[in-house]
Amino acid sequence: MTNHRGINSTQHTDAAMRELLAARSSWLTVFHLPPYAPDLNPAEGVWAHLKKSLGNLAARTLDQLAALVRTRLKRMQYRPDLLDGFIAETGLVLTPP
Repeated sequence: MTNHRGINSTQHTDAAMRELLAARSSWLTVFHLPPYAPDLNPAEGVWAHLKKSLGNLAARTLDQLAALVRTRLKRMQYRPDLLDGFIAETGLVLTPP
């Protein structure tokens, strides 16, 4: 198994982080990703789905909007197939090479 360590930010170049990664190299594979890659981030699918589900609602206050967002996010928690879909859309795999 080959480990690829990305250098996207300072925490990845920190000596303590390098040691932590090295100590886990038998089971942890680290891949270098581009600094900005929304199409590789499953959270983008979550937010897109949330915004679409709120599209026809009219909250009158920020508190009402916040309550709607919390409710919609909570509903997503109980739909593992939907969450799996957000990961599948990225094309990323959950098993190491």
